[in-house]
Amino acid sequence: MRPKLVPSFLEAPVIPVAFVHRLATHTFGGIRFSESCLVAALVRVAYELGNIQRSRKMSVWVNLSLSGRVAEGFFSKKTTSLRMEELADLALHAGYSAICMRPSQVGVHSTSDRVLEAYEILVARRLSVSMVSGDFAVVYNNDQGADCLLSIAPYLDLATALGSPMVRVAIRYPHQIAWAREAAIRAADRGILLVHQCHNKSLFETVDSIVETLERIDHPNFGLVYEPANLEMCGEDYGPQTIRRLAPWIRNVYLQNQLLVDSGCNEILTWARGPIRFEVIPIYDESGIDFPSILSALEAIDYRGPITVHQSAPANDSPHQMVHQTADYLRALVTASRDAL
Repeated sequence: MRPKLVPSFLEAPVIPVAFVHRLATHTFGGIRFSESCLVAALVRVAYELGNIQRSRKMSVWVNLSLSGRVAEGFFSKKTTSLRMEELADLALHAGYSAICMRPSQVGVHSTSDRVLEAYEILVARRLSVSMVSGDFAVVYNNDQGADCLLSIAPYLDLATALGSPMVRVAIRYPHQIAWAREAAIRAADRGILLVHQCHNKSLFETVDSIVETLERIDHPNFGLVYEPANLEMCGEDYGPQTIRRLAPWIRNVYLQNQLLVDSGCNEILTWARGPIRFEVIPIYDESGIDFPSILSALEAIDYRGPITVHQSAPANDSPHQMVHQTADYLRALVTASRDAL
């Protein structure tokens, strides 16, 4: 049975303050919203602003985000095994508060009707959108990935329409740093943050390169998606020391797990180390990434952004069990981390 529409304005998803000045037109990115939807958004903004002090005292992990990646195969990012309704229901029932939107669900290629439909599905389930990855070139991190920086407006329109405060972009080569700075300026005018994930075959492959690139971009509206698995693949430390070094720029956190083994059935090419073989394993499998130390380090730097489960779908299996077990595992780690403080 489809959930009923949100019964209370204060239960609507969090919407960036930049939306307020456009309420009079009821239009975002060419998509027209109903008055009730927009009023709900405005009241929710006021509610959230009124609770800033309280939220600062809360742990970062109260708002888990579920990436659409959980419905994709590791190398097949253009297809999804779940419809938007199914993904949203899965997130809701497992206790997540947000969706990290992928182009396999909705992107800049989507029609305005499709974007509005996705937004309404999330509103009905009281889910927000933590971040938007607007096209396949960005998620594949290929040579076309940085093209979004040269025409950032459609990506900002998409984020606005979905109520997302962040847009993920891609940078591979040094000459694209100037593109990123200009796009960050344009995004700042819209109240939307641009971010780049720690990623192989990019300027965000190693910690030194990440820091150098962010310092060269030199704009407060450009941040980082901290992601330890890519750092590990590239032979980098991903633990507390690295988190402290990257802390000024971390605006989102991606969690996915892996086991680096020569016999691994998957292979990824890195610039730093060449081809790396590995196995994809569940986040709750402690033979891979050291998530307890990561969560403790994030608490130590007072990180208050989303924690996004970015795990790809398990091979030949439904993502449902993995999504629920991952949420339970992370909540247990949170409890342990709090008790240790």
